[in-house]
Amino acid sequence: MNKKILVTMLGGAMAMSLTGCGNLKSPTETTSKDTQNKTEAASTNDGGSSAVTPEITLVYAEVNPLDTIVGQTGTAFKEKVEELSGGKIKIDIQASGVLGAENDVLDTMLGGGGTIDMARISAFALTSYGGEKSKLLSIPYTFGGRDHFWNFATSDLAPEFLLEPHENGSGVRGLFYGEEGFRHFFTTKEVNTVEDLKGMKLRVSNDPIMNGMVEGFGASPTVVSFGELYSALQTGVVDGAEQPIANYKSNAFQEVAPNLILDGHTLGAVQVIITDEAWDKLTTEQQDILIEASEYASNFNRQISEEAENKVLEELKAEGVNVVEVNDITPWQEGCKDIIASSTANEAELYQQILDMK
Repeated sequence: MNKKILVTMLGGAMAMSLTGCGNLKSPTETTSKDTQNKTEAASTNDGGSSAVTPEITLVYAEVNPLDTIVGQTGTAFKEKVEELSGGKIKIDIQASGVLGAENDVLDTMLGGGGTIDMARISAFALTSYGGEKSKLLSIPYTFGGRDHFWNFATSDLAPEFLLEPHENGSGVRGLFYGEEGFRHFFTTKEVNTVEDLKGMKLRVSNDPIMNGMVEGFGASPTVVSFGELYSALQTGVVDGAEQPIANYKSNAFQEVAPNLILDGHTLGAVQVIITDEAWDKLTTEQQDILIEASEYASNFNRQISEEAENKVLEELKAEGVNVVEVNDITPWQEGCKDIIASSTANEAELYQQILDMK
């Protein structure tokens, strides 16, 4: 299935869930801040076309800086939405974690109130928010390469995964998939093999799969919020962590943890999500604009990700970061076998479908 058909299917599924209720502020109630600039959705006439298209602003949370792969993807989405809407829909991107870590953002979105309308989040972060199937995307060594991931992201399964939180009543739905590159470990001490991780305190985000993976490598999973990770590495609270290459550099982690081992344990699958509250306030025309911009941004992400990652890797090497290649991932996979088995047991058939998309 090509991406245009996929997005059309997603749009149809989303439109069917439209409730029509809303409380966006009108233009006369706006303040000078974009985050306050919300309006009532346009009423439609009996023929279904919009009588009025008011200006609205959707607040979009991004934990990473705008120069990362995911930051650039958010900017591409913003620009396309504003272009297609003639500036009537504005996307206010709050980047660099100013609205909190991913779990903080999700808690705010699901708590209601409309202070955050959209967010770019790691797919696995949805596991505790009604997106149980999304955990399959973060199982170590599931995706053998980017093409494998995009075969999934453009398949018939993708809408099923994107809409699962909404269908489970969590109050959010996915608009599109992207990826931020393969995730690798980086440490304050030199690491050359998986054996060198034993006994290390490695930062995790309290995700069960990540915890199991780190324990499988003989290390100690240590929960630290993303915003505190730099200082935790600097002060020895943790000995290492894992991130995609672009995020590693953009957050300056190489300054305090200059050893990067390219184990590529997972591909950083991400989603851009929107609250049901915000979605239901939009007219059908406005929803269609977000869907078209989603297709554009997903394609943009696919085009830039690998090139951007390779460019950053060369910059890191030039800066003197100790970059270690992993020629044999077998020992790494062996360390993950228990968490892979336990995490896929209840969805074995679905997980196999993903594996078979290579």
